[in-house]
Amino acid sequence: MRQYLGRTALSHRLFTGLQRRRLGSLIAELAEAWMAAEEGRLHERRGRSRLRAAGAGPNHQLVFTDRVIATLVVLRFQLPHGALALLYGVDRSTITRAVHEVRPLLAARGFAVPGQGDLRLRTLADVFAYAAAEDVELRLDGTEVRVRRPRANEPGRRAFVSGKMRQNTKKATVVTDGQGRTLWAGAFRPGRMHDQTVVKTEGICDLFEQYPQVRAKVDAGYRGLAKQFPDQVQAPPLKPKKGAPPEDIAAWDAARHQQSSERICVEHANAEHKQWRTLQHYLGRREYFDETYAAVAALVSDRAAER
Repeated sequence: MRQYLGRTALSHRLFTGLQRRRLGSLIAELAEAWMAAEEGRLHERRGRSRLRAAGAGPNHQLVFTDRVIATLVVLRFQLPHGALALLYGVDRSTITRAVHEVRPLLAARGFAVPGQGDLRLRTLADVFAYAAAEDVELRLDGTEVRVRRPRANEPGRRAFVSGKMRQNTKKATVVTDGQGRTLWAGAFRPGRMHDQTVVKTEGICDLFEQYPQVRAKVDAGYRGLAKQFPDQVQAPPLKPKKGAPPEDIAAWDAARHQQSSERICVEHANAEHKQWRTLQHYLGRREYFDETYAAVAALVSDRAAER
């Protein structure tokens, strides 16, 4: 009875962030991959093929539907696993295991494409190929999320200290179209790394050379990229030097406002991601941050693609 009540209440859109119609589609989409992974895990544990028919033996304490719902609630509100375990009447480790099983499946889904429900973008190369084929102008931005501070004397501890936020952060790069719909989120790096360095280590320069027709708007943090690809990347104009004529300053200000208004949609996409509390201040282990961000961004892209 407790498990039934937990499923009924927690499946509401307020807890999962998804309408029940979309939640049902998501569960059906993930079920096959989860069953294959579960069968592989059992086969590895047995060391041989099963002797009894599928479905024999004890049932799961938490069925797959509840595992997906519990994972979505954890991603959306960062609830302690013990609190969810109390609602479902299971041990805390059962919820933890469910999250570790379902979260990678969510992260591996890729990002929805507007008007093409059967197409998912999983890499930055996919995004550039899509933008070139559909003549989409991209918006590119980096965003930071606070994470746990590494232990004292741990190698690379200073790499997470952001020069901008003065906090321990991890950085993600987000790519959207002109309407702010998330097409890709990735290139996860420690917060100390510069936004431009992040995308260059992801191979974006090679992609701009491979797809010369692709255009992108960026902020001032990518000015070097705009200088390297002036016909493809547009950054805010440089401020006139001191003592410049008033008309030059007025023209610069107008151009800056125009470029900002055309690029602001990617900031709105970042804000959509951070409506999920787990990306406002990530309290989990840093090694799971990349997977968590990709899972949330993929779920947000499903909703954004319908706009």
